[in-house]
Amino acid sequence: MDKYYYNLKTGEVELGRKSGAFERMGPYDTYEEAAAALAAAQERTEAWDEADKEWREDWDGSEDDDAEHPDA
Repeated sequence: MDKYYYNLKTGEVELGRKSGAFERMGPYDTYEEAAAALAAAQERTEAWDEADKEWREDWDGSEDDDAEHPDA
């Protein structure tokens, strides 16, 4: 069974591998999932950015870090 792909160049959903690998996101099981590919990617990116920000804040605020690196 063919899967759905989101074409980054045209912004359209395609059934099967009609465009090149660098122009598509997927595969997705449904048309709806493929159509929402950019929104899902944006949500994941924002979540990763927030997790990275929290990690950096924890790292920068660590008392152990200051003890190990007194010049910091």
